[in-house]
Amino acid sequence: MGTLLKGGIVVELEPACVERVDLRIEGERIVARGPDLKAAPDDEVIALSGKLVFPGLVSSHQRLSASLGRGMPRPKLEGYQDLLEKVRWPYEEALDLDAVQVAATAGGLEALQCGTTTLFDLHSSPKAVQGSLLRMGRGLHEVGMRGVLSYAVTDRKGALGREEGLEETVAFTRKARGRLRGQVGAAPLFTVGKEALEGLAEALESTHTGLHVPLAEDPLDEKLSTERYGASPVMRLVDGGLLSPQTLLAYVGHLSWPELAQLLPTGAWLAHTPRSNMESEVGYAPALKFGHRATLGADGVSADMFAEAQAAWLRSRDAGQPIDVLRYLANGQRLASQTFGTQVGLMREGALADLLLMDYQPATPLTAENLAWHVVFGLGSRHVESVMVDGVWRVWARRPLSVNPSVVAEQAREAAAAVWARMSEK
Repeated sequence: MGTLLKGGIVVELEPACVERVDLRIEGERIVARGPDLKAAPDDEVIALSGKLVFPGLVSSHQRLSASLGRGMPRPKLEGYQDLLEKVRWPYEEALDLDAVQVAATAGGLEALQCGTTTLFDLHSSPKAVQGSLLRMGRGLHEVGMRGVLSYAVTDRKGALGREEGLEETVAFTRKARGRLRGQVGAAPLFTVGKEALEGLAEALESTHTGLHVPLAEDPLDEKLSTERYGASPVMRLVDGGLLSPQTLLAYVGHLSWPELAQLLPTGAWLAHTPRSNMESEVGYAPALKFGHRATLGADGVSADMFAEAQAAWLRSRDAGQPIDVLRYLANGQRLASQTFGTQVGLMREGALADLLLMDYQPATPLTAENLAWHVVFGLGSRHVESVMVDGVWRVWARRPLSVNPSVVAEQAREAAAAVWARMSEK
């Protein structure tokens, strides 16, 4: 039994394609594409009447645990170091395993409803390390999302904390299957010492995966890394042999051109996070210089990649360095394809069926030539009507099918209150 989507306008991002065509899905994959496909006797036929069939979007750098921090009380901050020491780190230390799973469910559900079907998450919960990625995976599994999870290894909590982080990120990477995969994760490099870097290199060799690490979110990263370890973050990554086409670097906001020139030939992916950068007041990352493997991530804000793409394009335009927003979105799908070892994002035969049905009635013609303008100025998560992941409907007619949104929200509010209370006790 298959699913036949008839009469939809199928969209692909790069090369841009907008075409009225039918799709047939069987199992987890698209198996046929054509102008007038005939239904098999047991097919479910869905008449789309001109609705968009859009590829599922990807957040290449996410922090799902931040889902419980929205609106929490915050002290007055005097800069990036204050943000870390008074907000981010105390919040992470207040997380327990139950909160981690609830945050993943709530954040994953929000992402799914916005049309994001895959997340690359970098997690940290220093007082609940062991089993944290498994609990995150359970949360994403509940809503039916695709996720790539890693634990942020750091020396900030000493040798024991470092080894716990390495064990957690490696163990999950070895176990992850199906819609879940693992990566080796690291915290900002000014919190990662020599032994931790060596441990990360060993973990990468043993898991045959890539490193997910924040880089140069703020100039403090380079300043403290140089003071503590005698080299910039980029040089430490290069000297440690940690850069490869599987590497995922987030932020990349404060690097000189010579440093970027060292990174780009390695084939590493660079995740641009404009909304998070603006919220953290860390300055504009020159995304136009990020090369052909630049993509987008939402970091600690909602995984609404339509909103992220719009912010990225507008901010780049304001800086006089406009980016190709369709390429940035498509690169998220290429990153997912590389990680899962199969095609994600193409609306073609053989690709995984991760797609959106969008009720978008444009006031102007929609063509391949002007698709980017519709993405930036028209399309949004409000148009997402149904979401399919792995050939299974996870949202239908704006209603999640795997979880009860009211129950998820109630559990998240309770968990958030508990996390905030633990923070206030310190």
